[in-house]
Amino acid sequence: MDTSRDLQFEAPSFTKRLKGMLGVDFYRLFHTPLFYIFLGIAAIIPAMLIAMTGMAGPNGEPATPLFTNVWQAIAANTPIYGFEGIEKYANMNMVFIFGGIMVSVFIGHDYKSGYVKQLFTTHAKKQDYMLSKSLTCAFAMACMCITYLFGAIIAGALTQTSFAVNVGNLLCAILGKMVMSLGWASLYTFLNVIFKRYFGISIASSFFFGTGILVIGIGSIVGNTPILNVFLYGASVYACLSSSLLNVVICLVVSVAWACAYNVLGTLLLENSDVY
Repeated sequence: MDTSRDLQFEAPSFTKRLKGMLGVDFYRLFHTPLFYIFLGIAAIIPAMLIAMTGMAGPNGEPATPLFTNVWQAIAANTPIYGFEGIEKYANMNMVFIFGGIMVSVFIGHDYKSGYVKQLFTTHAKKQDYMLSKSLTCAFAMACMCITYLFGAIIAGALTQTSFAVNVGNLLCAILGKMVMSLGWASLYTFLNVIFKRYFGISIASSFFFGTGILVIGIGSIVGNTPILNVFLYGASVYACLSSSLLNVVICLVVSVAWACAYNVLGTLLLENSDVY
């Protein structure tokens, strides 16, 4: 008598697949010095900015500090898209520039170590890879925003720089910056999928887009228009020291929208190209 039975294996659900991949990515993130190095860099940046002085006056007047208020190292007073001086952009937005480099190194190691080849041999869902990398790197960049904030506070206390601010506006500005981490991380993940074989180009492209040169150029031509808020860098600039909850909502919507777009494009690219 045939006692064999057909065994049916249920494919793991999307939630289980993503949870498993996130577990691997977060384990790798927390167990690599890269993450902690960039957290330290993020904390050092505001300290350097607050300690910097501007140019001496034309008649020999002494140089003045770049910032007269600690929170100017976090965000500009108002949204500025056209170029109006480095002090307008030297704030928490710089996290997104250095965060792009971190993402490039983090994902670049996947290809250099052969992890991607092993992964896609056993785990065929390319969308899971894109989403897991985007969420993990977004978390890392949000952590960089926090260490940046602590660095600014400590530097401000040591230099006795003014802390005067509207607390509500400041919190909205910080939240606006942090939620943008998802959109930026998704962009950098997408760029690294494009230039997966060219590590140097992936870093250069992340740096180029992170500086917001394209949006600044457009803003210099068309002016400080709210329509630029639909772009990642535009929404990042929109989070300023005059922010309200509306600013945070706009930043969140823009960040999620671009994250969805970059994840879809990245998934299509991985499915239609040699991922190795």
